[in-house]
Amino acid sequence: MATVSGTESVIVDGGLALRHRADGHLELRANGIFVMDTRETSTEKALATHALDLHPQPGRVLIGGLGLGFTLEAVLADPRVEQATVVEIEPRLVEWMRTGRVPHGPALLAEERVRVEVADVADALRESPEASYDIVLLDVDNGPGYLVHDANGALYEAPALADARRAAGAHGTVVVWSAAEAPALLEVMAQVFDHAEGLPYPIDLQGHEETYWLYVGTASSGNRTY
Repeated sequence: MATVSGTESVIVDGGLALRHRADGHLELRANGIFVMDTRETSTEKALATHALDLHPQPGRVLIGGLGLGFTLEAVLADPRVEQATVVEIEPRLVEWMRTGRVPHGPALLAEERVRVEVADVADALRESPEASYDIVLLDVDNGPGYLVHDANGALYEAPALADARRAAGAHGTVVVWSAAEAPALLEVMAQVFDHAEGLPYPIDLQGHEETYWLYVGTASSGNRTY
């Protein structure tokens, strides 16, 4: 269903809403919670570039969460990436990207290195063969303290993180993004991985300094570059 008010329009489908704002930008909300917009995309891009810098050969990347595609776009900008698998639970969001409701979506998803799977990323990780990926990048929420869906809380617990470790294999890296420091997440990751660390990274959001976090887990034989 689409509604129009003045120069704005909103596409609503279930709990997902795509708003075409009067300023020309798109805004994505899930269950009434702001997820992201196209005005400020530096966070999504920095997430990808920082994560890729943690691995010497990130040929196969799994991205948990499609969003508006800016994390995927930054992953594809790295020539070392041979395949990018995106797992997105909302089929409507994938449809909006493919059909051009999000204008840059069709070209992005048509890129030959991209594979999109409509599924819960926790299920996808559980079903993945061992060492399927070099990097598992989880950007499903704004971190464990800011859940879009309550059920996503399980993704930050030991069983799901153990599945992510197995999917990344002995030489892989698992990276979880958080908008705020998350000591409890680091504690759980330290139980699951041989090496776990929280890495702060500052970012300028339209003149305001913010600090976001990457929580990184590797196996003992993995390649640590941080």
